[in-house]
Amino acid sequence: MRLTYVFNAIGMILQCIALVILAPVLIAFYYHDYSSVVPFVTASATALVLSLFIRKKSDTFEGLNDIKKSEALCVVAFSWVLFALISAIPYLFYGLPFLDSLFESVSGITTTGATILTTYTYPKTMFFWRSLSQWLGGMGIIVLFIAVLPQFAVAGRQMFFAEAPGPTEDKITPRIRHTATALWGLYVIFTILEIIILKFVGMPWFDAFCNSFSTLAGGGFSPNPLSIMGYNSTIIIWIIAFFGAIAGTNFALLYNVFAQRKPSLLLKNDEFVLYVSIILVFSVLITISLILHNNYAPFKAITDSVFQTISIIITAGFASVDFAKWSLDAKLLLFLLMFVGGCAGSAAGGLKVVRVAFIFKYIRREIAKIMHPNAVYPIKLNKTIISPEVGQQMMAFIVFYYFIFAISALLISIIENNTVVGLSGSITTLGNVGPGFGAIIGPMGSFATLQPATKIICIINMLIGRLELIPFLAMLHPDFWNIKNE
Repeated sequence: MRLTYVFNAIGMILQCIALVILAPVLIAFYYHDYSSVVPFVTASATALVLSLFIRKKSDTFEGLNDIKKSEALCVVAFSWVLFALISAIPYLFYGLPFLDSLFESVSGITTTGATILTTYTYPKTMFFWRSLSQWLGGMGIIVLFIAVLPQFAVAGRQMFFAEAPGPTEDKITPRIRHTATALWGLYVIFTILEIIILKFVGMPWFDAFCNSFSTLAGGGFSPNPLSIMGYNSTIIIWIIAFFGAIAGTNFALLYNVFAQRKPSLLLKNDEFVLYVSIILVFSVLITISLILHNNYAPFKAITDSVFQTISIIITAGFASVDFAKWSLDAKLLLFLLMFVGGCAGSAAGGLKVVRVAFIFKYIRREIAKIMHPNAVYPIKLNKTIISPEVGQQMMAFIVFYYFIFAISALLISIIENNTVVGLSGSITTLGNVGPGFGAIIGPMGSFATLQPATKIICIINMLIGRLELIPFLAMLHPDFWNIKNE
């Protein structure tokens, strides 16, 4: 791994971070919240100074065209860690301790939506940053910088797939920079559309911006202390559910649908069909449970079940109701959804629907081979045979995912002496879902009272979950640290 390449790329990314973190300053001036200018100017200056120091380390090299995969993984991992640290600086100025500031920062940029806030008396500028940080992290900060930085026109390919590695590499244009630009363009359009619609149905402009940023990111931070339930509007619940479902869909697939004007492409995509099927099945089951065991009126049951199903599967932290008060069967259904996640190539976190589909196809093949051991049963997705190499990578990913969940769940359960907090807190942070179960970290709760060790585990889980394990697993191999100065 050549440090000059790594330093050069991270330095450029830090300069972009220094610019985007100034955006809340405009909100501070608009609301005459001048005391909120200093936190973000300080964070921006920190990023800029750090970028100049890092770039100085690489002044012997300016090109990035032949960056290697290990170098790209290193750039992505350290860029996200540095982004988290810099994003935490403003929270320090609002009186949050360092660990809580880092927790809120990581929860924001990883679009987790878990919060340590116990009061919502902070300035609007801070709430704007919470939602904006989710929006930036939703499509990916590296993807954004690939779209705007000409230096990443060639080298961006390695970093593009290192940031959100999926089972397959989805490109919608021959050049990776054009792909990044197209994805972010679609992301922006949907965000603007949701803002306008939410304002049209009566949501204040500020709340419309914040909730739309969080929705399309699959995040869940809301300026309302009661989340979406606080707006007391059924139409708002359905609007956010609709755009949330879009956030959980593969944006490359959506781009092709609009570019080719062929909605039928959605029905030809195995992952999308399974994604919609899961939403429908779980919505129906939860609706039945709410009517039978929670005395819900039918339409209210349908509304809350659909909203919470979509919110959980796209790994958003929104809540239209305090589902911690639901019956055990309804909560178990939501718990199962936490292990699914959205589609690959979406803003959602989690295991991803495509890997869930692979698991079931793999199990079905192994059952068939018991009866016919000499037969060949290829696994197909979208009528394409999954190669043994890709299949092995997916199985390895799934094993490591559940291994990390099990270890962190065990540790948190022991630290907190609470199994519910351990199990739900582990999967909700690893899957970037947001709220857990119980009175402590439920949809109306907060992670503030958890032990410092638990918060550290959750922070690590959120970062690992957002980057889908690969950059962090790569760091465990000795060859990754084979450092070269040139």
